[in-house]
Amino acid sequence: MRILAAMVLAMIAVSPAPTFAGEGERTPKPVVTIENPGKCVAPAEEMRRNHMEMLKHQRDRTLRAGIRGEPASLNACIECHASKATGSVLGTAEGGKGRNFCESCHSYVAVKLDCFECHQPKAKFKAAGVKP
Repeated sequence: MRILAAMVLAMIAVSPAPTFAGEGERTPKPVVTIENPGKCVAPAEEMRRNHMEMLKHQRDRTLRAGIRGEPASLNACIECHASKATGSVLGTAEGGKGRNFCESCHSYVAVKLDCFECHQPKAKFKAAGVKP
């Protein structure tokens, strides 16, 4: 009996890991829909790895030097990537399938998305109030 149990455990240990049917991958990837496709400020692979640094750099230029309207601005990103159904980069995508652009990847990699604690996640949003 012990030999049989040891053989079964050995077979399980050396068997290939299960995959998702038809995908051939072990981990499902987030579904990202680019609502307004066009020319981004950088290639997709660079944006995946460095978008946070680009936004921090732009934030510093905006806050310290007053430079606004550059291509790597948060507002420019939202204008291209906001869902056409919700107008937002956060929340559930149309039809409840997945999440909208920013939230989809940030949830996938378990990284807190804190931009929108202060900033509006919707495209074409005009804040009410006095202009500076």
